[in-house]
Parts: sequence; structure tokens; C-alpha cells
Amino acid sequence: MSTAAGRAQRTLPRRSGPARLAPPRLPQLPPHSPSGLVLRTVEMHTGGEPLRIIPRLEAAEEAVAGGGLSLLSLRREMAATQDHVRRALMHEPRGHDGMYGAVVVRGGAAAAGAHLAALFLHGAGYSAMCGHAVLALGRFALDYGLVAAPDRPETAVRLRCPCGPVTAFVPWDGHRSGNPVRFHSVPAFAAATDLAIDVPGHGKVVVDIGYGGTFYAFLSAEQLGLDVCSSKTRDLVNAASAVTEAVKKQFKLHHPESEDLAFLYGTILTDGKDAFSEEPTTNICVFADEQVDRSPTGSGVTARIALQYHKGLIQLNQTRTFRSSTTGSLFTGKAVKATKFGDYNAVIVEVSGEAFYTGTATFTVEEEDPLKYGFFCK
Repeated sequence: MSTAAGRAQRTLPRRSGPARLAPPRLPQLPPHSPSGLVLRTVEMHTGGEPLRIIPRLEAAEEAVAGGGLSLLSLRREMAATQDHVRRALMHEPRGHDGMYGAVVVRGGAAAAGAHLAALFLHGAGYSAMCGHAVLALGRFALDYGLVAAPDRPETAVRLRCPCGPVTAFVPWDGHRSGNPVRFHSVPAFAAATDLAIDVPGHGKVVVDIGYGGTFYAFLSAEQLGLDVCSSKTRDLVNAASAVTEAVKKQFKLHHPESEDLAFLYGTILTDGKDAFSEEPTTNICVFADEQVDRSPTGSGVTARIALQYHKGLIQLNQTRTFRSSTTGSLFTGKAVKATKFGDYNAVIVEVSGEAFYTGTATFTVEEEDPLKYGFFCK
């Protein structure tokens, strides 16, 4: 049999039936209000904790350009005049009760010479510091060209946070960023140790309060009759929230530079393993309005390292590993330098973790939508 004949015999017959339809051509954007919001985002997560990055927000750029606002002042301005943006992106139906975000700000007094500044958003408002976001924003800054000439194999990215300047160190291969990312914190310190607090429904407990860019209360879950590794998340959240409210009423916080930063952000329940060990120590962070961090919490790791150093439980450059009780994801932390912050003995803490891209999104608003700026279910 000739080769041509063989090819002819092996030719399959065409199937009969309707022609396959081409997929519909979607418009670039769905119908939306011409004067309404169009918000483009880059989506990431660090240790399971989401980060919705808003690379450009016109209102923030105009405020920075026109008023010479500091980042803390811009934070107040955004809360007063642009809070609908936060609600639209953090709350349902575009977000969820665990959503977290960051508005990128460039130039002006807000950035203060850094490669970028960031406003941190969550379901209930605005944070002063967010470690998981800093790790993700370090990668974002390199991949989206915010650093003009990245260095190989690692680039230092200067970020301005509401609590102050931090530096992220990001792997760079000449084409894209990588992991793990690490950052050096603002000065972190022990605000109070062995503080007795009366918690309704639980009685007297003993907490430590640490600062890692924002303030947290720390205690073992065991004091509340719980196990951070095996108790139901709802039970941990309820107990941690009760501690937060009790501490707010019974202890006054002070920040060396700004009373805008003198607030308790949340409570972190731990497994009680504060002494140095090569084994991971597990915790869960409940912050803002009962929001649960899926990661080990970068600013919480910073504050917990500061407390352990203050108590003599760890030394400089001793690395500890921290595990999230919700996802099992890991961060590492170590105190790298002793310093002073106001009247406090403080440390600079290095936190390391992995951040990943999950996609991009474009969100629109229809003016007649009664839920256009979101809703919040608890």
C-alpha cells in the first residue's frame, strides 16, 4: 500500500451536527456608572492571608499632591472622605470577612523618600502596620517596576507604613521576584508584661502587651480553657475578642511618637511556648472587629519577638519559627538589633515569609445598586 493511500484510509470521517459556536466576546468592562468607581487590583496572599493591592487610587494621589500630607494624615483623610472605597473592596460581595487590602501611595510627604508607601485596609478600618502585606508588597514593588534598578540576587525595597519606615529584602533573578521575602521592622518593644486583666466570663488572666508596629495583647489559650491548635476557631475568636475589650478598658496605651498609634489592634492567643526552641510555636491573631489572620501575623511575630527578647528568653539573632493555627503556614522571626524608642528598650526584628500572586481583578459600581459599597455579615 502506498503511503498516500495509507494516509487516505486513516483519515477520520467528519462528524455531522451543528457547528461549534465561538465563545461570546465580552466587553472590556460590564455596564457601570460612568461617574462610578472602577478599581483595578493585584491579588496576593502571604501564608494564606489575602492582600488586595490597589496600585493607584486617584483620590489618594490628589490628596498627596495637593496637601503635602504625611501618611498618618492621609490615613485620617481617607477614612473621612474615601471610606466607601475600603468598604467596596473589603466587604461582601467583592470581599469577605477576612479580606485585607493595601493602597499604594507614591511620592510626596506620604512616601518620604521610600519606593512606596502603603495604607492598610481591613473589614473594620485602617491599620498602622501589616507584616504579611509588607512581604507581599516587596514582591509587588519589583515586579511592577516601582524600583528602578533592582539588584541581584536580592533588592532592598523601602516602604513607608503609617507606623514608620520598614525595609523589605526581596529575591530578584533579573526577571521576577521570588521567595522568601524578609523585612526589618520599626523599633518593637514590650509595653507591659505580666499584666493582670479581668475578662468577663473568664476571670483573671495574665497578659503581655507588645508593639510591633501596632499593639497586641498576648496570652496562652490555656488561660482561657482553650487549645490554640485544636479548639474551634469560633471559640478562640470569642475569647480573644473578650480579652481585647477588657484590655482596652483596663490599660492605657502610650506610643512614643504619636497617639494616633496608641490603640490595641487585637489579641494573639499562643500555645505558651515562649522559651527559645527550634520547634515552631503556634498562635492565632484576632484583630480589628473579630477578623482572623490566616498567616502567623507579621506584626504579631515582631511584637512577640520583642517580648521574648525583653524577658531574656531569646538572644539577638536567634531565629524562631511561628505557625498559624488556621492554615499551618510559617513565618520566622529574630531580633537583629537592640535600640531605643522613646523611653523603651526596643529591638529591630526581622520577619521572613512567602508571598504569592493569585491574580488581578477589575471592580466596577452601578450607581443604582443599593449594596454598591458592600455589606458586612457577622
